[in-house]
Amino acid sequence: MTDASQSLADRLPPYARAMGMRIEGLLDGAPLLAMDYSDRAMGRPGYLHGGAIAGLLEIAAIMALHAALEEEDAKVRFKPVNISVEYLRGGVTVETFARGEVIRAGRRIANVRAEAWQADRTKPLASCWMNFLIKPKA
Repeated sequence: MTDASQSLADRLPPYARAMGMRIEGLLDGAPLLAMDYSDRAMGRPGYLHGGAIAGLLEIAAIMALHAALEEEDAKVRFKPVNISVEYLRGGVTVETFARGEVIRAGRRIANVRAEAWQADRTKPLASCWMNFLIKPKA
C-alpha cells in the first residue's frame, strides 16, 4: 500500500471498518475499496444486501473526493447532499470492489460517480451519483 492510500485508509469512517471495507490501493488515481462477504452484509440467502452495496458506493465516492482534494482536503468540509444508486445485478457471496471518480469538484459543489463490481470490472454490480456541498472549515 502506498503512502497516499495508507493516509486514505486511516480516514475510513467507523461504518466502513464495521462492514469490513478496506482500501486495496489506487486504481487510475482513485482509491480502490474492497469488502469481503460476511453475514453482516447478507440480504436474501446467497446475496448481498442492497444497503451494504450502497454503503460501499458511498464510501468509495467519499474516499475519491478526499483523494481528489489533496492539499485542500484539510481546509474544507464536505457534506453529502444526495445519492442516486442504480442496482444492475444481484451481488453474490464473494469479495466486492468499488471505485469513485470525481467528475467535477468546484469551490462549493462536487459531483462524484462510483461503481461497484465483483469478479469482473466490466460487469458492474451497481453504480451511483453523489453530490457534495463543499465548505471551508471555520
